[in-house]
Amino acid sequence: MPPVNLEKLMEEQPNLRDVPAVAAGSSMAGTRATAVHGALAVTPDSHFRIASLTKAFTSTALVRMLRDRGIPLDTSVMELLPGLEPDWRADEALTVEQILGQVSGLHESVDAAAVQALGEGDHALMEAGRLVVRAGNERKPGERWSYYNGNYFLVGAVLAALGGTTFEDALEKNLLGPWSLERTGFEAPAAYVTGWDGTAELPLLGYPRTRRPSGGLWSSVAELLALGEGLLADRALLEEIRRPRTRSDDPMAYGLGWALGPSGQMYLNGRLPGYRAAMVLVPDRDYVSVALAGQETALPALARLLSDMQQPLTGDDIAVAVDAFAA
Repeated sequence: MPPVNLEKLMEEQPNLRDVPAVAAGSSMAGTRATAVHGALAVTPDSHFRIASLTKAFTSTALVRMLRDRGIPLDTSVMELLPGLEPDWRADEALTVEQILGQVSGLHESVDAAAVQALGEGDHALMEAGRLVVRAGNERKPGERWSYYNGNYFLVGAVLAALGGTTFEDALEKNLLGPWSLERTGFEAPAAYVTGWDGTAELPLLGYPRTRRPSGGLWSSVAELLALGEGLLADRALLEEIRRPRTRSDDPMAYGLGWALGPSGQMYLNGRLPGYRAAMVLVPDRDYVSVALAGQETALPALARLLSDMQQPLTGDDIAVAVDAFAA
C-alpha cells in the first residue's frame, strides 16, 4: 500500500482550518509518519490533554498486572476491594472484566461533582469507588453496555489496591515505566498546548484526582503511538483487550477500554474543555494512528482524518463511529 500523505489529508479537512493546534501521526509496523497543523507551533512531542484516551492506559496497566499475578479477569471486584464490602450494594458477582468492558450494569448516579468533593488525598479514589458500589446495580452485569466513568473509578481503585500504593504510582510501575512512556503523566508539563474555545484561549483547569483513571493524563502523539506499538508487540495482551465483551444487541462492540470496528479496528476518543483526542488501531495490519487537537469541537474532523488514514487498509469508513463514540 502506498504511504498516506498525512499533511495533505489534514489540509483537506475544512473543519481543521480554524483549529489552533493539531498534531497527528501513524505507525505501520513501527514506521512512523507525523504531521502538525494550525497557527500554534506544535510538534509530535507536544503535550495535550488526552481525556478519555486515559482509559486505554488504565485498562492496559490493570490487565498486565492481573496477568503477571495470575489473577483471572473474571475475579469479583469485591474480592479485590475487600475494604468496600461493608458498603457494597452492587451485584456481588460483578467482575473486573465487566467494569473494564463497561458492561457492569451499575447504577450511573456518581458524577464528577460527587467524586471531586472527596478531595485530593491518597484514599479519595477508594472513596469514589465506595460511592459507585454503594449506588448498586440497575441491571445484571453483562446484560447491557453503557459508558460510565464510575466503572473506571473502580478500575483505578483495583489497580491501586493490588499495587499497595496510589493509582498514579501503580500506573507508573505497571505501564508507564516498563513501556518507557516517560512524557505521559497527570501533572501539567512546563510547556503544554493551550486549549481553546473558538478564538478564546482557555485557562488551565484543574482535574480531580478521583477522576484520573478515566481521563486525567497529558500525553503526545509520539507517546500515544508508543502505547499502540506496545500493545501490538504484546499479542497475548492485545488479544485479551480486543476480545468483545458486549452482546450482539448492544449499542456497540467493546473490548476492555476500546470500542471495536467492523474490521477489528480498536478506537476511542476523548474530550475536555479545549481539547479533543482520538486514536485508532488496526491490529491485523500492525497499525496505530492518533490525532490530538487544542479545540473541543474538532472531533468530527479528527474522526474523518483517522478514518481516511486507515481506510486503505480496511476499506471501512469509520468516521461516524469514531465521532459518535460516547466519551
